Amino acid sequence: MPKDVSIPRTGKPHLRKPEATDGAAIWDLIRVCKPLDENSMYCNLVQADHFRDTCVVAELDGEIVGWISGHMIPGEDAFFVWQVAVGEAARGMGLGKMMLRHLVRRDECKDAEVMKTTITRDNAASWGLFRSFARDVGGTLSDEPHFTKHDHFDGAHDTEHMVTITLPEKRATLKRAA
Repeated sequence: MPKDVSIPRTGKPHLRKPEATDGAAIWDLIRVCKPLDENSMYCNLVQADHFRDTCVVAELDGEIVGWISGHMIPGEDAFFVWQVAVGEAARGMGLGKMMLRHLVRRDECKDAEVMKTTITRDNAASWGLFRSFARDVGGTLSDEPHFTKHDHFDGAHDTEHMVTITLPEKRATLKRAA
C-alpha cells in the first residue's frame, strides 16, 4: 500500500502511562509532529521511564498516536506540560484535550492548582488546544514572555510564552468532559 494512503482507524484511543520501551515510538511520533522540538531518543526514553506518572501515551489500533510529557514543577502547585504530540492518524478526535484531562485527574497531579506550558506566538495549534482546554475546564488562561529569543536562545529560537491556566477547585468539570 502506498505510504500516502491512510488506513481508517477504529475505536477510541487507549490512554496509559508510558513504559521505557515506548521511548523509540514516542521519539518517532515527535519527529513527524512539526514544529515540535526533537529531543534525543534517550530524552524520550528517560521521560517515559522516570516521569511516567506525569506523562501519557495514546494508543489506537496498537500504535502510539499521542504523547504528552509533563511534570509537577518542584516547589509549586503547578503541572508543566512540556510537549503535546498527536499523530496525523488521530487528529480531529480531540485527543490533545483528552490526554490533558487524563493527566490532570491523576493522583500525581492532584495538587496542581494551575497548568503551565510554553508556546511560541506562531504555534496556532498549541494556542488553540490550550485555549479550548481552559474554556472546557472553566479555567482562566494568561500568558507572558518567559524564555526570550535573545536572552535565552541567543537569537536562534522564538520567544516562548509561559501560558498559565487556572484549574477549577472542583474537578467535576474534568470528570464530566472525559
